[in-house]
Amino acid sequence: MLHISASPGSMQQDSHDQGGNSDISGKQGGTTSAKSLPPPDVGKPIEVKVCKASDMQDGEMREVEVGGGKALLIKEDGEFSALGHKCTHYGAPLVKGVLCNGRVRCPWHGACFNAKTGDIEDFPGLDSLPKFEVTVENDNVVVKTNKKVLEKPKRMKEMSCHSPDNDTVYLIVGGGGAAITCAETLRQEGFKGRVVMATKEPHLPYDRPKLSKALDSTGEALALRDKNFFSVYDIEVLTEKEATSVDCPSKVVTFADGQTIAYDKLLIATGGKPRPCTSPGSDLQNVCLLRSPADGNYISQQGRGKKVVIVGTSFIGMEVAAYFAEKASSVSVVGVSSTPFGRVLGEQVGSMLRKMHEDKGVKFYMNNGVVEFKGENGKLKEVVLQSGETLPADLCIVGIGVTPNTEFLSDSGIEMTKGALDVDKTMQTSQEHVFAAGDIVHFPLPMADGEKVTIGHWQLAKAHGRCAALNMLGQGVEFNSVPFFWTMQYGKSLRYAGHGAGFEDVVIEGSLDDMQFVAYYLKGDNVLAVASMNRDPVVAQAAEIMHSGRTLSRADAEAGSDSWKSQL
Repeated sequence: MLHISASPGSMQQDSHDQGGNSDISGKQGGTTSAKSLPPPDVGKPIEVKVCKASDMQDGEMREVEVGGGKALLIKEDGEFSALGHKCTHYGAPLVKGVLCNGRVRCPWHGACFNAKTGDIEDFPGLDSLPKFEVTVENDNVVVKTNKKVLEKPKRMKEMSCHSPDNDTVYLIVGGGGAAITCAETLRQEGFKGRVVMATKEPHLPYDRPKLSKALDSTGEALALRDKNFFSVYDIEVLTEKEATSVDCPSKVVTFADGQTIAYDKLLIATGGKPRPCTSPGSDLQNVCLLRSPADGNYISQQGRGKKVVIVGTSFIGMEVAAYFAEKASSVSVVGVSSTPFGRVLGEQVGSMLRKMHEDKGVKFYMNNGVVEFKGENGKLKEVVLQSGETLPADLCIVGIGVTPNTEFLSDSGIEMTKGALDVDKTMQTSQEHVFAAGDIVHFPLPMADGEKVTIGHWQLAKAHGRCAALNMLGQGVEFNSVPFFWTMQYGKSLRYAGHGAGFEDVVIEGSLDDMQFVAYYLKGDNVLAVASMNRDPVVAQAAEIMHSGRTLSRADAEAGSDSWKSQL
């Protein structure tokens, strides 16, 4: 018997469309709650000769004018296709990306789309590209579409809804990137049972990487989908719903409010939680962690014009420092290593990024740590360092890593490694019918010869969610994605692909001083990862080579990207 208080399609949290959500007229299948939508108005037909077929080389992409808009024209294996020209994630021009093995990879953040259908195949975006008809007539390449389709930068895959005669329940615990991708994939693959997403947050799933880049953004502004989307496709979202235990033999999840939900298949995607600082005084007001939009909004308000101290020199800490550089009266960063980002990006790149911050007035206290937080009337006033220095502080943000949010699973019988859930290539845990995805999993990474790793990347979380959904449906799909992340600071973007844990050497191509470079992270003769700044699409190209199962060598790194990109 099901113990779910919400009816199919019900919601517990309002949200607002960002204006970037796709058309939802692709609904199919039966439903008990969604309203039927009118047939779409396709608008005026458009037919344009865009180029000569003989003028395009095989493996070439072009941005072409079509009826006042643009399309990405592709020629691969002698066949033409035409798709939307901008990535559905943040709008990158795909013509500057990479075409390889039947897919187009975004130059900015690595999202991948099928070169023939436009379907999204890797993340961080959610939506697919619009597809246009292409014909070749007397050597003329003709693109056919209509005004309405041309005006839409995104396309949502067709999705099913809940069928009244299907009482199967697929439960998703969590509300982040892995969770929403799993839910959407289930519907895209035709699942017509109930899809229930239970999250302890008060918000609909939102764009979490933006938290540290835009602290003043609300949960509604960051929402990945609006309320109507979940209602139309019968994805039940239960907000402020925290799981407290999972009984795998009985297939029941218990929540903090005492309610239980029985499931047929379960995805656990509860994400990580910020690691707190345990120094005395860490409970003072304005010693903050960043996990939610509410945290970000409070930090943004409290730090403006004030003295801000940041503990931690990885991505969260440094992005917050960049945010406050021109908003706070002072910004001080405390780090345990000698260089910001040193463990991930190495001393050379870390030093370059440090200088970029120092040029904006940020001060660093490296090889250091916090001994004590001091306050007055319960509110932070000073941060005392191991070096003996005391920093005046109105606000302190602690960004010293995350831990898996899995304590509630201690009696579940699910096997774990250092708090992360062990999964196989299909994202299944040690318990039957239970899958896991995102920051909380210890999973086999193909490019690392199947070595199990735990990586907290937004793109990977979504890829996990898709893989888990396919295997919840019994499709037997093995996870295969290359880690891809990015950071934006002072208008400069650094991209990174691969898994560089344990790198021994870094080869730099280009100029760090000019902030135009490629960095290769090596162990022995093999390149483990590649990072770049102002050198797109080098990282996307490297990611495609890694995805194909090949490995760049030290000789490739030393010869430079103009040499090895011929391997694509």
